Amino acid sequence: MLVAIDIGNTHTVVGIFKGRELLYHWRIMSDLTRTEDEIGAMLLYLFEQRQFDPAAVDGVCISSVVPDLTPIYQMMSKRYLNNKALIIHSGLKLDMGLKYLEPKAIGADRLCNAVAGIEKYGRPLIIIDFGTATTFDCINAAGEYLGGAIAPGIQSSFDALHQKTAKLPRVDSRFPVNVIGRTTEESIQSGIMRGSVHLVEGLITEIKEELGGESTVIATGGLAGKIAEHTSSIDKVDYYLSLDGIASIYYKNVSDQTIH
Repeated sequence: MLVAIDIGNTHTVVGIFKGRELLYHWRIMSDLTRTEDEIGAMLLYLFEQRQFDPAAVDGVCISSVVPDLTPIYQMMSKRYLNNKALIIHSGLKLDMGLKYLEPKAIGADRLCNAVAGIEKYGRPLIIIDFGTATTFDCINAAGEYLGGAIAPGIQSSFDALHQKTAKLPRVDSRFPVNVIGRTTEESIQSGIMRGSVHLVEGLITEIKEELGGESTVIATGGLAGKIAEHTSSIDKVDYYLSLDGIASIYYKNVSDQTIH
């Protein structure tokens, strides 16, 4: 069994794979104050709730965009899962060309999304990940990763307006009934939620023009479903794309003898 760990800026998602099948998954906070022992104890508790035996783990693979958390999870993996974790980076075997000018700077999450996206949905492909940042990743018809765009995430935008202003309140990330907000809360929701829809539609139109034709558009991340409901620019929502990418990259880089 493979334990796939996707460490994001806000949340960390842990998945258990049997081969390429995702059996279980959990979402926890990406907390820099937690030690490897605290994380290990938490995972063992979560495993126990699903009656999953940690002795069945024969591989651990980590995608991380939080450098300070990476070694903590590495130590946790050795101590509690009895496995040395494979850390995802651009130098691994990906079966995907990298046309990015600085390949080492590509986030592990973007690599995972791209690898899984090509395998599951073909190419050319555009992947939108609605996380702490909203990222657009572009793969051409030859299966090469080109780059994309990075914008402030939806929740990050709500948080920033509240934290950086004296009077604007913290509001929920939902769509108001009308575009013209009749309250401050509705006005913020309209600007950020409906603004995010138009960000998606505008960038997708221009990206497709640069790619030279139609491309499949996949959305992932916690708020992907909310945005997809309000636009025809997104073809499919896949919440576990990053986990699938972690599993794919792991199996591309580990010998068959160690895969069960």
